[in-house]
Amino acid sequence: MPVPTPTMADTPFSPAHRAAPPSRLPAVGTTIFTVMSALATQCGAINLGQGFPDFDPDPALLEAATRAMREGHNQYPPMAGVPALREALADKIAQLYGCRYDPAEEITITAGATQALLTALLAIVHPGDEVIALTPAYDSYAPAVALAGGRLREVPLDAELRPDFAAIAAAIGPRTRALIVNTPHNPSGRVWSADEMLQLAELLEPTDVVLIADEVYEHMVYDGQRHHSAASDPRLAARSFVVSSFGKTYHVTGWKVGMVAAPQPLMREFRKVHQFNVFTVNTPMQWALADYLRSTPQAHLGLGAFYQARRDRFRAGLAATRLRLLPCEGTYFQCVDYRDVSDLDEPRFCEWLTREIGVAAIPLGAFESVPDTRRRIARFCFAKREATLDAALQRLARL
Repeated sequence: MPVPTPTMADTPFSPAHRAAPPSRLPAVGTTIFTVMSALATQCGAINLGQGFPDFDPDPALLEAATRAMREGHNQYPPMAGVPALREALADKIAQLYGCRYDPAEEITITAGATQALLTALLAIVHPGDEVIALTPAYDSYAPAVALAGGRLREVPLDAELRPDFAAIAAAIGPRTRALIVNTPHNPSGRVWSADEMLQLAELLEPTDVVLIADEVYEHMVYDGQRHHSAASDPRLAARSFVVSSFGKTYHVTGWKVGMVAAPQPLMREFRKVHQFNVFTVNTPMQWALADYLRSTPQAHLGLGAFYQARRDRFRAGLAATRLRLLPCEGTYFQCVDYRDVSDLDEPRFCEWLTREIGVAAIPLGAFESVPDTRRRIARFCFAKREATLDAALQRLARL
C-alpha cells in the first residue's frame, strides 16, 4: 500500500511556527492597477486604467528579437547590459540632451524602470535617511524607500499639479538623502518647464541630495513643448540617476527592459546592488533593442506626434461629456475632474464607472498615502487603438 505524502498541514509545527514573519511592507496590499484591471475583466469593461498599449510594436523590432534568438544570443549578457545597447544609448542621450555618458561605466540596462528606481534607492539610502517624493506620485516610490530602510517625505504638488519649490526647500533637512522627480509626470500628465528644472538645479546646488529622475515618458511630450532631462543640466547630471524605459518608448511594456544613466561614483554603487537583485536582463531583447536603435534611430522622434493624435481624439470625445479635462502636456494619461458627474469619492467613483459605465479608470488618490478626500479626479490611459478609445468614448458619452 503506498505511503501518503505528507502535506504542510500534516507537519507538526505549532501555529506560531506557521505564522508569516513580520511584514516589511505592512501597509501595502495589491496595487490599484491590478485591482482595477481585474475588475475591468470581471465586468467586461474597457480598461483605460493600467498604463499599457493594446497595439503591437514595430514589426521590425519583433523581427530583431527573433533574429537575436536565432543567432544564439540566449545566454547571460554582461552584468551591466549588452555593450552595443549601452553604446547606442550613450549616443542617443548625447544627441538629445548634450550629456556624454561612458557606456562602459555610466549606463546600466535594467529589468524595467521600476527595478532601476528600487535599485537606485537601495544603493544610496541608509536606515533613517529621508527621501522626498512629490505627490501624487507613482506608487512604487514609497515601498521602495521603505525597503531601503528610509523614510519618505511627501511634498504635495501645488493646486495645478506643478512643483512647489518653497515646499521642497522646506522639506530638505540634514537627513535628506534623495529627491525623486518624475517628468513627464504620471499621473497628472504635466511636464516640467526649463525654468522649473533651472530652479531645481539652483535649489539642490548647495546640498548633497541625490536626484532620482524618473523620465520614462521622456518622448511623450505635446504641443511643441520639450522634455527637459536632468541630463541636460550639468549640475543636475552630476548628482542624478536618470531612469527611462524601453517598454514605454517602443510599446513593449511586457519586455520589462529599462535603463539608468549616472556618473561613475553613483553607478558604481548602483551596480553593486543590481548584480545581486537581478544580475542582468533578458539577452535577446537587449540585442534587439540595440539593433533597433541603430537601424531606426528616428523611431522615438515620432512618438510625441503619435500619442498626441490619440490624446486629441480622446480629449475631443471627453469634451462632449460632463467630465472636466485637466491639462495633458505629456505621458499617455489624461486626468479629469468628475465633480459635475458624481460626488462619490475617487475609489468609489472609479468602481462605479467600471461596473455601470463599462470603462475602467484609476483614482488620483491611489498615488498618495493620504488622499485628498475633497478632490474628485480620475486618470485614464489613452495608449490604446483608436477603436478602443472610440468604444470607450461611446460609453462615456452617457455621463
